[in-house]
Amino acid sequence: MPEEIEETGGKVGSVSASRYAEIVAELRKLVETASRIQFTIGDYALEVEPMREYGGQERSDDLFTVKNSLFGLAEDIGVSYSMVKQARWTASRWPKEHRVEGVSFTVHRILAGIADDEERFEVLRTPPKGKTRWTPDEANRRAGRQVVKPVTPQEKVSAIHSLAQDEEVAATVTGDLLRRPAVVAQVKPEDKVRVVEELSREDEVAAAIAPDILRRPAVVAQVKPADRVKVVEELTRDETVATEVTTGLLRRPDVAFKAMSDDTARHQVNHAQVERGRQAREDFDRTSPIAPAIRAIDRSVEFLDLVTACHAFVAAAGRVVPGLREAPLGDDERVFVHENVARVRATLDWIETAVDTGKVDVDGELARLLQGE
Repeated sequence: MPEEIEETGGKVGSVSASRYAEIVAELRKLVETASRIQFTIGDYALEVEPMREYGGQERSDDLFTVKNSLFGLAEDIGVSYSMVKQARWTASRWPKEHRVEGVSFTVHRILAGIADDEERFEVLRTPPKGKTRWTPDEANRRAGRQVVKPVTPQEKVSAIHSLAQDEEVAATVTGDLLRRPAVVAQVKPEDKVRVVEELSREDEVAAAIAPDILRRPAVVAQVKPADRVKVVEELTRDETVATEVTTGLLRRPDVAFKAMSDDTARHQVNHAQVERGRQAREDFDRTSPIAPAIRAIDRSVEFLDLVTACHAFVAAAGRVVPGLREAPLGDDERVFVHENVARVRATLDWIETAVDTGKVDVDGELARLLQGE
Protein backbone atom coordinates (compact mmCIF):
# COMPACT_ATOMS: atom_id res chain seq x y z
CA MET A 1 0.00 0.00 0.00
CA PRO A 2 1.38 3.44 -0.84
CA GLU A 3 2.99 5.19 2.13
CA GLU A 4 1.00 8.40 1.68
CA ILE A 5 -2.23 6.42 2.05
CA GLU A 6 -1.00 4.78 5.25
CA GLU A 7 0.02 8.13 6.70
CA THR A 8 -3.17 10.00 5.87
CA GLY A 9 -5.65 7.17 6.31
CA GLY A 10 -7.17 8.23 3.00
CA LYS A 11 -9.20 6.23 0.51
CA VAL A 12 -8.16 4.39 -2.62
CA GLY A 13 -10.89 4.57 -5.18
CA SER A 14 -14.08 3.78 -3.30
CA VAL A 15 -12.52 1.77 -0.47
CA SER A 16 -10.76 2.77 2.72
CA ALA A 17 -7.04 2.39 3.18
CA SER A 18 -7.43 -0.63 5.44
CA ARG A 19 -9.77 -2.38 3.01
CA TYR A 20 -7.38 -1.59 0.16
CA ALA A 21 -4.58 -3.25 2.14
CA GLU A 22 -6.69 -6.38 2.59
CA ILE A 23 -7.44 -6.51 -1.16
CA VAL A 24 -3.74 -6.13 -2.04
CA ALA A 25 -2.77 -8.93 0.35
CA GLU A 26 -5.36 -11.31 -1.12
CA LEU A 27 -4.42 -10.48 -4.69
CA ARG A 28 -0.72 -10.95 -4.01
CA LYS A 29 -1.47 -14.50 -2.90
CA LEU A 30 -3.38 -15.09 -6.13
CA VAL A 31 -0.56 -13.56 -8.21
CA GLU A 32 1.96 -15.86 -6.49
CA THR A 33 -0.30 -18.80 -7.23
CA ALA A 34 -0.69 -17.69 -10.86
CA SER A 35 3.09 -17.28 -11.14
CA ARG A 36 3.65 -20.80 -9.83
CA ILE A 37 1.10 -22.11 -12.32
CA GLN A 38 2.75 -20.33 -15.24
CA PHE A 39 6.20 -21.55 -14.21
CA THR A 40 4.78 -25.07 -13.86
CA ILE A 41 3.36 -24.89 -17.38
CA GLY A 42 6.72 -23.61 -18.59
CA ASP A 43 8.65 -26.39 -16.83
CA TYR A 44 6.40 -29.08 -18.30
CA ALA A 45 6.63 -27.49 -21.74
CA LEU A 46 10.42 -27.63 -21.37
CA GLU A 47 10.17 -31.30 -20.49
CA VAL A 48 8.13 -31.93 -23.64
CA GLU A 49 10.36 -29.76 -25.81
CA PRO A 50 13.70 -28.78 -24.21
CA MET A 51 15.38 -25.64 -25.52
CA ARG A 52 17.54 -26.72 -28.46
CA GLU A 53 20.33 -24.17 -28.09
CA TYR A 54 21.95 -22.20 -25.28
CA GLY A 55 20.27 -18.88 -24.64
CA GLY A 56 16.81 -20.02 -25.66
CA GLN A 57 17.30 -19.44 -29.38
CA GLU A 58 15.88 -22.30 -31.43
CA ARG A 59 17.57 -23.47 -34.62
CA SER A 60 15.47 -22.75 -37.67
CA ASP A 61 15.25 -26.41 -38.64
CA ASP A 62 13.76 -27.26 -35.21
CA LEU A 63 11.11 -24.56 -35.15
CA PHE A 64 8.43 -26.52 -36.99
CA THR A 65 8.72 -29.60 -34.80
CA VAL A 66 8.80 -27.54 -31.59
CA LYS A 67 5.77 -25.53 -32.59
CA ASN A 68 3.75 -28.66 -33.36
CA SER A 69 4.53 -30.17 -29.98
CA LEU A 70 3.80 -26.99 -28.01
CA PHE A 71 0.64 -26.31 -30.01
CA GLY A 72 -0.62 -29.79 -29.22
CA LEU A 73 0.18 -29.31 -25.52
CA ALA A 74 -1.68 -25.98 -25.47
CA GLU A 75 -4.72 -27.57 -27.14
CA ASP A 76 -4.76 -30.44 -24.67
CA ILE A 77 -4.70 -28.21 -21.57
CA GLY A 78 -7.00 -25.53 -22.98
CA VAL A 79 -4.68 -22.51 -23.14
CA SER A 80 -3.23 -20.54 -26.03
CA TYR A 81 -0.09 -21.61 -27.88
CA SER A 82 1.50 -18.21 -27.24
CA MET A 83 0.98 -18.64 -23.50
CA VAL A 84 2.69 -22.06 -23.51
CA LYS A 85 5.51 -20.79 -25.72
CA GLN A 86 6.10 -17.76 -23.49
CA ALA A 87 5.97 -19.82 -20.27
CA ARG A 88 8.46 -22.34 -21.68
CA TRP A 89 10.96 -19.63 -22.69
CA THR A 90 10.64 -17.78 -19.36
CA ALA A 91 11.11 -21.01 -17.38
CA SER A 92 14.24 -21.76 -19.43
CA ARG A 93 15.71 -18.40 -18.41
CA TRP A 94 14.94 -18.87 -14.72
CA PRO A 95 16.07 -22.19 -13.25
CA LYS A 96 14.06 -23.00 -10.10
CA GLU A 97 16.86 -22.03 -7.71
CA HIS A 98 16.99 -18.51 -9.19
CA ARG A 99 13.27 -17.74 -9.13
CA VAL A 100 12.33 -15.22 -6.45
CA GLU A 101 9.24 -15.84 -4.40
CA GLY A 102 6.93 -12.83 -4.23
CA VAL A 103 8.03 -11.56 -7.64
CA SER A 104 5.40 -12.06 -10.32
CA PHE A 105 5.84 -14.24 -13.36
CA THR A 106 5.38 -11.07 -15.47
CA VAL A 107 8.48 -9.48 -13.93
CA HIS A 108 10.43 -12.73 -14.42
CA ARG A 109 9.36 -12.75 -18.07
CA ILE A 110 10.41 -9.11 -18.69
CA LEU A 111 13.81 -9.48 -17.01
CA ALA A 112 14.40 -12.77 -18.84
CA GLY A 113 15.58 -10.62 -21.74
CA ILE A 114 18.84 -9.77 -19.93
CA ALA A 115 21.43 -11.79 -21.83
CA ASP A 116 24.05 -12.48 -19.12
CA ASP A 117 22.93 -15.16 -16.65
CA GLU A 118 24.73 -13.82 -13.59
CA GLU A 119 23.58 -10.27 -14.25
CA ARG A 120 20.02 -11.42 -14.78
CA PHE A 121 19.90 -13.41 -11.52
CA GLU A 122 21.49 -10.55 -9.54
CA VAL A 123 19.10 -7.95 -10.96
CA LEU A 124 16.05 -9.92 -9.88
CA ARG A 125 17.38 -10.24 -6.33
CA THR A 126 17.98 -6.46 -6.11
CA PRO A 127 14.84 -4.28 -6.39
CA PRO A 128 15.25 -0.78 -7.90
CA LYS A 129 16.65 1.95 -5.67
CA GLY A 130 13.97 3.32 -3.37
CA LYS A 131 11.61 0.40 -4.11
CA THR A 132 10.79 -2.62 -1.95
CA ARG A 133 9.76 -4.85 -4.84
CA TRP A 134 9.89 -5.16 -8.60
CA THR A 135 6.96 -3.89 -10.68
CA PRO A 136 6.36 -4.52 -14.39
CA ASP A 137 7.17 -0.89 -15.24
CA GLU A 138 10.42 -0.99 -13.25
CA ALA A 139 11.32 -4.26 -14.97
CA ASN A 140 10.61 -2.75 -18.40
CA ARG A 141 12.68 0.26 -17.44
CA ARG A 142 15.61 -1.96 -16.45
CA ALA A 143 15.30 -4.00 -19.64
CA GLY A 144 15.20 -0.86 -21.78
CA ARG A 145 11.64 -1.44 -22.91
CA GLN A 146 8.70 0.94 -23.09
CA VAL A 147 6.88 1.44 -19.80
CA VAL A 148 3.12 1.71 -19.34
CA LYS A 149 3.37 4.86 -17.20
CA PRO A 150 6.30 6.96 -18.49
CA VAL A 151 8.04 9.17 -15.93
CA THR A 152 11.28 10.50 -17.42
CA PRO A 153 11.31 12.77 -20.52
CA GLN A 154 12.95 10.01 -22.57
CA GLU A 155 10.24 7.51 -21.55
CA LYS A 156 7.56 10.01 -22.54
CA VAL A 157 9.30 10.59 -25.88
CA SER A 158 9.42 6.83 -26.48
CA ALA A 159 5.74 6.53 -25.62
CA ILE A 160 4.86 9.30 -28.08
CA HIS A 161 6.95 7.64 -30.81
CA SER A 162 5.15 4.37 -30.18
CA LEU A 163 1.71 5.99 -30.35
CA ALA A 164 2.67 8.01 -33.43
CA GLN A 165 3.76 5.09 -35.61
CA ASP A 166 0.61 5.61 -37.64
CA GLU A 167 1.33 8.29 -40.26
CA GLU A 168 -1.96 10.11 -39.72
CA VAL A 169 -1.45 10.24 -35.95
CA ALA A 170 2.15 11.41 -36.37
CA ALA A 171 1.04 14.21 -38.73
CA THR A 172 -1.60 15.44 -36.28
CA VAL A 173 0.78 15.34 -33.31
CA THR A 174 3.52 17.13 -35.25
CA GLY A 175 1.16 19.88 -36.31
CA ASP A 176 -0.02 20.41 -32.72
CA LEU A 177 3.55 20.50 -31.36
CA LEU A 178 4.78 22.97 -33.98
CA ARG A 179 2.11 25.43 -32.87
CA ARG A 180 3.79 25.69 -29.47
CA PRO A 181 6.61 28.30 -29.65
CA ALA A 182 8.28 27.00 -26.48
CA VAL A 183 8.55 23.56 -28.07
CA VAL A 184 9.82 24.81 -31.42
CA ALA A 185 12.46 26.93 -29.65
CA GLN A 186 14.07 23.76 -28.27
CA VAL A 187 14.32 22.00 -31.62
CA LYS A 188 17.87 21.77 -32.97
CA PRO A 189 18.63 24.02 -35.98
CA GLU A 190 19.42 21.05 -38.24
CA ASP A 191 16.11 19.41 -37.29
CA LYS A 192 14.26 22.65 -38.01
CA VAL A 193 15.89 22.69 -41.45
CA ARG A 194 14.69 19.15 -42.12
CA VAL A 195 11.17 20.03 -40.93
CA VAL A 196 11.02 23.06 -43.23
CA GLU A 197 12.35 21.02 -46.16
CA GLU A 198 9.73 18.33 -45.65
CA LEU A 199 6.88 20.78 -45.10
CA SER A 200 7.79 22.85 -48.17
CA ARG A 201 8.09 20.01 -50.69
CA GLU A 202 4.72 21.09 -52.05
CA ASP A 203 5.20 24.01 -54.45
CA GLU A 204 2.29 26.03 -53.06
CA VAL A 205 3.62 25.79 -49.52
CA ALA A 206 7.16 26.68 -50.61
CA ALA A 207 5.85 29.67 -52.56
CA ALA A 208 3.97 30.90 -49.50
CA ILE A 209 6.98 30.50 -47.20
CA ALA A 210 9.67 31.95 -49.48
CA PRO A 211 8.44 35.60 -49.53
CA ASP A 212 8.27 35.72 -45.73
CA ILE A 213 11.80 34.36 -45.43
CA LEU A 214 13.22 36.69 -48.08
CA ARG A 215 11.78 39.70 -46.24
CA ARG A 216 14.06 38.99 -43.28
CA PRO A 217 17.43 40.75 -43.89
CA ALA A 218 19.21 38.73 -41.20
CA VAL A 219 18.25 35.52 -43.00
CA VAL A 220 19.14 36.76 -46.48
CA ALA A 221 22.52 37.96 -45.20
CA GLN A 222 23.47 34.36 -44.39
CA VAL A 223 22.67 33.05 -47.88
CA LYS A 224 25.74 32.30 -50.01
CA PRO A 225 26.31 34.70 -52.96
CA ALA A 226 25.96 31.88 -55.50
CA ASP A 227 22.62 30.86 -54.00
CA ARG A 228 21.44 34.48 -54.02
CA VAL A 229 22.22 34.69 -57.73
CA LYS A 230 20.20 31.54 -58.38
CA VAL A 231 17.27 32.95 -56.40
CA VAL A 232 17.34 36.22 -58.35
CA GLU A 233 17.55 34.34 -61.66
CA GLU A 234 14.53 32.23 -60.76
CA LEU A 235 12.51 35.19 -59.48
CA THR A 236 13.24 37.29 -62.59
CA ARG A 237 12.24 34.78 -65.24
CA ASP A 238 9.07 36.84 -65.67
CA GLU A 239 9.78 39.74 -68.05
CA THR A 240 7.85 42.28 -65.97
CA VAL A 241 9.70 41.36 -62.78
CA ALA A 242 13.06 41.32 -64.57
CA THR A 243 12.43 44.79 -66.04
CA GLU A 244 11.51 46.30 -62.68
CA VAL A 245 14.45 44.68 -60.87
CA THR A 246 16.99 45.62 -63.56
CA THR A 247 15.79 49.23 -63.62
CA GLY A 248 16.19 49.48 -59.88
CA LEU A 249 19.65 47.94 -59.95
CA LEU A 250 20.95 50.20 -62.73
CA ARG A 251 19.99 53.24 -60.64
CA ARG A 252 22.77 52.21 -58.25
CA PRO A 253 26.02 53.77 -59.61
CA ASP A 254 28.35 51.02 -58.39
CA VAL A 255 26.13 48.29 -59.82
CA ALA A 256 25.69 50.09 -63.13
CA PHE A 257 29.47 50.66 -63.44
CA LYS A 258 30.28 46.99 -62.79
CA ALA A 259 27.51 45.83 -65.13
CA MET A 260 28.81 48.04 -67.96
CA SER A 261 32.25 46.49 -67.54
CA ASP A 262 30.81 43.39 -69.19
CA ASP A 263 31.11 43.76 -72.98
CA THR A 264 27.95 41.79 -73.71
CA ALA A 265 25.90 43.74 -71.18
CA ARG A 266 27.22 47.06 -72.50
CA HIS A 267 26.45 46.04 -76.11
CA GLN A 268 22.93 45.00 -75.14
CA VAL A 269 22.32 48.32 -73.36
CA ASN A 270 23.61 50.30 -76.37
CA HIS A 271 21.51 48.21 -78.71
CA ALA A 272 18.48 48.74 -76.50
CA GLN A 273 19.03 52.51 -76.54
CA VAL A 274 19.26 52.60 -80.34
CA GLU A 275 16.25 50.35 -80.68
CA ARG A 276 14.27 52.44 -78.22
CA GLY A 277 15.13 55.58 -80.23
CA ARG A 278 14.05 53.91 -83.46
CA GLN A 279 10.78 52.73 -81.95
CA ALA A 280 10.13 56.16 -80.45
CA ARG A 281 10.72 57.81 -83.83
CA GLU A 282 8.44 55.31 -85.58
CA ASP A 283 5.76 55.87 -83.00
CA PHE A 284 6.14 59.64 -83.37
CA ASP A 285 5.91 59.43 -87.16
CA ARG A 286 2.84 57.21 -86.89
CA THR A 287 0.86 59.01 -84.20
CA SER A 288 1.98 62.64 -83.85
CA PRO A 289 -0.06 65.28 -85.75
CA ILE A 290 3.08 67.37 -86.29
CA ALA A 291 5.06 64.48 -87.75
CA PRO A 292 4.62 65.67 -91.38
CA ALA A 293 5.98 69.14 -90.53
CA ILE A 294 8.94 67.57 -88.68
CA ARG A 295 9.65 65.31 -91.65
CA ALA A 296 9.66 68.35 -93.92
CA ILE A 297 12.10 70.08 -91.60
CA ASP A 298 14.27 66.97 -91.47
CA ARG A 299 14.32 66.86 -95.28
CA SER A 300 15.32 70.49 -95.44
CA VAL A 301 18.07 69.84 -92.94
CA GLU A 302 19.28 66.83 -94.93
CA PHE A 303 19.26 68.96 -98.13
CA LEU A 304 21.28 71.68 -96.44
CA ASP A 305 23.72 69.09 -95.00
CA LEU A 306 24.23 67.57 -98.45
CA VAL A 307 24.80 70.98 -100.13
CA THR A 308 27.13 71.98 -97.30
CA ALA A 309 29.13 68.74 -97.70
CA CYS A 310 29.54 69.35 -101.46
CA HIS A 311 30.48 72.96 -100.90
CA ALA A 312 33.01 71.97 -98.19
CA PHE A 313 34.58 69.40 -100.54
CA VAL A 314 34.86 71.86 -103.43
CA ALA A 315 36.27 74.56 -101.14
CA ALA A 316 38.81 72.18 -99.62
CA ALA A 317 39.90 70.90 -103.04
CA GLY A 318 40.21 74.48 -104.37
CA ARG A 319 42.44 75.29 -101.42
CA VAL A 320 44.67 72.18 -101.47
CA VAL A 321 45.12 71.25 -105.18
CA PRO A 322 46.97 74.48 -106.28
CA GLY A 323 49.62 73.70 -103.71
CA LEU A 324 50.63 70.55 -105.58
CA ARG A 325 52.40 72.77 -108.19
CA GLU A 326 55.26 73.45 -105.81
CA ALA A 327 55.35 70.00 -104.16
CA PRO A 328 54.81 67.19 -106.66
CA LEU A 329 53.62 63.88 -105.15
CA GLY A 330 55.61 60.70 -105.20
CA ASP A 331 54.48 57.45 -106.85
CA ASP A 332 52.98 55.92 -103.67
CA GLU A 333 51.25 59.17 -102.81
CA ARG A 334 49.74 59.42 -106.29
CA VAL A 335 48.40 55.85 -106.01
CA PHE A 336 46.79 56.67 -102.65
CA VAL A 337 45.23 59.88 -104.01
CA HIS A 338 43.87 58.05 -107.10
CA GLU A 339 42.20 55.49 -104.80
CA ASN A 340 40.54 58.24 -102.79
CA VAL A 341 39.48 60.07 -105.98
CA ALA A 342 37.79 56.83 -107.09
CA ARG A 343 35.94 56.74 -103.76
CA VAL A 344 34.92 60.40 -104.21
CA ARG A 345 33.75 59.73 -107.78
CA ALA A 346 31.71 56.71 -106.65
CA THR A 347 30.21 58.79 -103.85
CA LEU A 348 29.26 61.55 -106.27
CA ASP A 349 27.56 58.99 -108.56
CA TRP A 350 25.66 57.66 -105.51
CA ILE A 351 24.55 61.19 -104.59
CA GLU A 352 23.31 61.89 -108.13
CA THR A 353 21.37 58.60 -108.21
CA ALA A 354 19.78 59.32 -104.81
CA VAL A 355 18.81 62.85 -105.84
CA ASP A 356 17.38 61.78 -109.23
CA THR A 357 15.62 58.55 -108.17
CA GLY A 358 15.27 58.67 -104.38
CA LYS A 359 17.09 55.33 -104.08
CA VAL A 360 19.70 55.49 -101.35
CA ASP A 361 20.62 51.80 -101.24
CA VAL A 362 24.35 51.01 -101.48
CA ASP A 363 25.40 47.97 -103.51
CA GLY A 364 28.13 45.66 -102.29
CA GLU A 365 30.90 47.03 -104.52
CA LEU A 366 30.18 50.64 -103.57
CA ALA A 367 30.01 49.72 -99.90
CA ARG A 368 33.46 48.09 -100.09
CA LEU A 369 34.82 51.09 -101.98
CA LEU A 370 33.46 53.55 -99.44
CA GLN A 371 34.99 51.49 -96.65
CA GLY A 372 38.36 51.57 -98.38
CA GLU A 373 38.48 47.88 -99.18
